Amino acid sequence: MFKYSLIFLVVIMISVNPIIAQETPPAIAADDPLLKIFEPRQFSDASGVVLNYRLMKPIDFDSEKRYPLVVFLHGAGERGSDNISQLKHGAKEFASDENRKKYPAYVLAPQCPRDLKWVEVDWTLPRSEIPEAPSQSMGLLKGLIDTMKESSNVNKSKIYVTGLSMGGYGTWDAVARYENLFAAAAPICGGGDPKTVTRFAKLPLWCFHGSDDPAVPVGRSREMINALKAIGASPRYTEYDGVKHDSWTETYKNPEFFSWLFEQKKADIDYSETHQDDLK
Repeated sequence: MFKYSLIFLVVIMISVNPIIAQETPPAIAADDPLLKIFEPRQFSDASGVVLNYRLMKPIDFDSEKRYPLVVFLHGAGERGSDNISQLKHGAKEFASDENRKKYPAYVLAPQCPRDLKWVEVDWTLPRSEIPEAPSQSMGLLKGLIDTMKESSNVNKSKIYVTGLSMGGYGTWDAVARYENLFAAAAPICGGGDPKTVTRFAKLPLWCFHGSDDPAVPVGRSREMINALKAIGASPRYTEYDGVKHDSWTETYKNPEFFSWLFEQKKADIDYSETHQDDLK
């Protein structure tokens, strides 16, 4: 009887929270090169709340230059406090020798705590509205980005955001909440609030989703793309036919994605406040 009750409990957990069930990753090996490439760090706000994050610096870093900043938002299964799990998906592609040499950049990989989200919305609903205030993790992330803009060699005209699943939701939230911060965005199998699209209609955006996604319905991405097109925007959208929840593997291994991302640059930034190299 106990055996059947346990099976029933597992089934219920999976059905109630499919995103978590789909994304739970195996541990990253202690000798994984990513753990050296991405330095472990912490950021805290005035109240002392801490955000764990990993940071990859540009290869052959030159203190006289300014570099793009890529903000990478992980999925629900990588939440926690180990400051490691967020590197499970996507990080190795950004850290490949080829991409690091071709696109020297900072890559920021924060880790959302276990019981929190990048944006506090109900994943089980077919549509969600943007909360009035950012989530705790998103607020801390914004503070971290602002700090890096002032204290690191970040090219303020080349700040990008991408994320998968829960991080896809976070990507849509970030571009709607922080207008004019990003030069491009790439949400993967996430969802947003269609009413916010006027805030980022001019932002270069490439969205990805699997047509057979059982965790985040493909309709969540379609509605955002359709809302953007309805106001005259020109987002890119790739829907992988027959693919389920893992639409990030195909995306991050695509050289065209990296080429597109790093060629984007804000045109309306006040260059008088930036380093001269930002103009190059």
